[in-house]
Amino acid sequence: MKSFLKPLALTMAMAVAGFSAYAAGPGEGHAGMGGGMSMHDGMGHHGKGHMDPAKMQARMDKRNADLKAQLKITAPQEAAWTTYITAMKPPANMMAKSTEWAEIAKLPTPERIDKMKTLRSQRMADMSAAMDKHGEATKALYAALTPEQQKVFDTHGKGRMGGRHHGMSKS
Repeated sequence: MKSFLKPLALTMAMAVAGFSAYAAGPGEGHAGMGGGMSMHDGMGHHGKGHMDPAKMQARMDKRNADLKAQLKITAPQEAAWTTYITAMKPPANMMAKSTEWAEIAKLPTPERIDKMKTLRSQRMADMSAAMDKHGEATKALYAALTPEQQKVFDTHGKGRMGGRHHGMSKS
């Protein structure tokens, strides 16, 4: 069962990191998709698939500072920018602590399945709420931008999403 927990935990981490990467500028991100770094390099991975939170945070802070400079955020726009940056931070409770996984591993299989189902449902609900919060904060920031800044933001967004969904149909 332990082999099931690692992919589940990695999937959740990738979802959070993926949404964080949504804030990446053009040319950043995955190798082979317009970026010069591999996912592991960009995420600050170390050891057996674990991500270094300090490296991830430093990378996110740099991307945010770069975007703020590109947008030339003015004093009246600062509140919308701060709300946007705050909303883009992944929820602290997105990943279960290793002690929680250790406790789950001790449960009999049927109880472990039920517990994991409950946790998955809660995490999906939390992720959905976080994505809604991100979307609303992005719309609020966008509304506070001038038309010129909106063009920069739009270009920034196309660079983020353009190469990542190359397999999806454009209907």
